[in-house]
Amino acid sequence: MTETYTLRIIAHIRTPFKSKFGIPRQSGLAETIPAEIVFEPEYRNPDAVRGMDGYSHLWLIWQFSKAVREDGTWSPTVRPPRLGGNTRMGVFATRSPYRPNAIGLSSVKLESVEMTADRGPILHVRGADLLDGTPIFDIKPYLPFTDSHPDAAGGFADEKKSYALEVDIPPALLEKIPPSDRDAIRAILSEDPRPSYQDDPERVYGMEYAGVEVKFTVEDGVLCVRDVEIK
Repeated sequence: MTETYTLRIIAHIRTPFKSKFGIPRQSGLAETIPAEIVFEPEYRNPDAVRGMDGYSHLWLIWQFSKAVREDGTWSPTVRPPRLGGNTRMGVFATRSPYRPNAIGLSSVKLESVEMTADRGPILHVRGADLLDGTPIFDIKPYLPFTDSHPDAAGGFADEKKSYALEVDIPPALLEKIPPSDRDAIRAILSEDPRPSYQDDPERVYGMEYAGVEVKFTVEDGVLCVRDVEIK
């Protein structure tokens, strides 16, 4: 019989992403995305983050809460989006959310540690690839002398690491987007938020970020924003 363990949720993250569509497929791809990590009451002890402000980056260990399969089923292969969604690879050779344990790992930039009277320590971070409200199991400091491997091989992911769309936002529509969100939205769009199996140049997609819905089409490597609505 398979052994099981219980993980405690220590915090939840607050991000501009209210739905899965548009979330970067890896942390750090859109470095300007802001987020807050709010600890659960049991873990709101300032001593628990003592010394954290000396680090520039953190590792987050979290749960793909929208990809949990209650029946425990899993597949040994998945279809990575960057390979077009048609090529199967081993699940343990990918970062797919559909795994035996729906656990994610993200590296984020730590902006500051804020001490509050009502919510305890709040971690302000950037570059997260998490849905708003995602549960976090653990936080660990990023150590550049051990965690960074500049000469590491990236497997099949290296073939697509430079993939990006050209983003065209008409000035009149750009004016509708709050200045503080423009860089993040442009970075997210350049990473192509569409499902990998969809490539219809006539289809209009909608992505919501921080209360702004951006509608766009994609053709020949160019993403054109067609409308911007404030929610």
